[in-house]
Amino acid sequence: MKYNKYKQEIIEILIANPEKSDSSIARDINKKYDLNLTSMRGLRRVIKSCKNVPELELECIKQGIDVSTVKNYWYKGKHFSIHAANKQFDYHEIKDDIIADMKKHAPDYKKIKRDIIKDSHLLVLSPADVHIGKLARAFETGEEYNSQIAVKRVLEGVQGIIQKSIGYPMDKILFVIGNDILHIDSPQRKTTSGTPQDTDGQWYDNFLMAKTLYVDIIETLMTLADVHIVFNRSNHDHMSGFFLADTIHSWFANCKNVTFDVSMMDRKYFLYGKNLIGTTHGDGAKIESLPLLMATEAPILWSQSKHRYVYTHHVHHKVVKDMVGVTVESLRSPSSADAWHHRSGYQHNPKAIEGFIHHPEDGQIARFNHFF
Repeated sequence: MKYNKYKQEIIEILIANPEKSDSSIARDINKKYDLNLTSMRGLRRVIKSCKNVPELELECIKQGIDVSTVKNYWYKGKHFSIHAANKQFDYHEIKDDIIADMKKHAPDYKKIKRDIIKDSHLLVLSPADVHIGKLARAFETGEEYNSQIAVKRVLEGVQGIIQKSIGYPMDKILFVIGNDILHIDSPQRKTTSGTPQDTDGQWYDNFLMAKTLYVDIIETLMTLADVHIVFNRSNHDHMSGFFLADTIHSWFANCKNVTFDVSMMDRKYFLYGKNLIGTTHGDGAKIESLPLLMATEAPILWSQSKHRYVYTHHVHHKVVKDMVGVTVESLRSPSSADAWHHRSGYQHNPKAIEGFIHHPEDGQIARFNHFF
């Protein structure tokens, strides 16, 4: 209809003068644009259609706002001010569209075909407690540490472990992510539980640095062998660590050489040959409880295994305990002590990235440290 181009003017008149009649509005439009209309039947139909538009939509049209983006609004009446919610969509109605849209933006990786390896091994690689975003100044703690140093150490450490393990042909890599990869969990520079931290950089910059770091590492590892990625949730970045893991999962959605376990379960289990390997951050169940928890939580995998290990993190130093049927081992961290840890004397432990070689029949047969 040719009068539709005057809808904006009509809506503004309706909002400013809701008592005006259709004829009065039509005369105003006719006069303003010098239409010289003798019959305004078509214009009145446009005015009538505008009056049927909900008031919220009328105001959004006037202000140039897409009404579909408005989730909540205030209605200011004579006697009450009402906070109202616009129509809410059920996530399940749109999740398939969201997933399809995300997959369109995931990089395409061509599947790498591997030769069969007769004497194969598993490399376990877990950069523990990296704390991207932690700040330590040598003037106060005797050592410098910041986001750039954190990333540099992890990249250097991973390359160091790869070089040290080059004599062992690998058909699988277990790459453990999470475990306080990020130092804080809020814009207020606090951990998940609200503990203030000395920080370097903005939280979003550190998130993006961690994402790029993981992508670079995984792309390197997948050239050596297929990679299974396990996420361990942790106490410094309970939420942002999961968001990061899910982002990495989405990034490699089109990669056939990488598999994932990014659930929020505290303890994860992975079977390789006769090796049952558990991973956890280490701030939850006590070390003494981990063997029985493994047997209870993964009974079928337990029955299929002969060698059993749990790799933990969190404490930033080496502890190895051979327990009944299970070896529990905490991993070293590449991060330096911040001011609080320095004052408390929690310092001077060797800083390192660690890697472990597992034979499918003989269990853990080698370990490597890349020290800083």
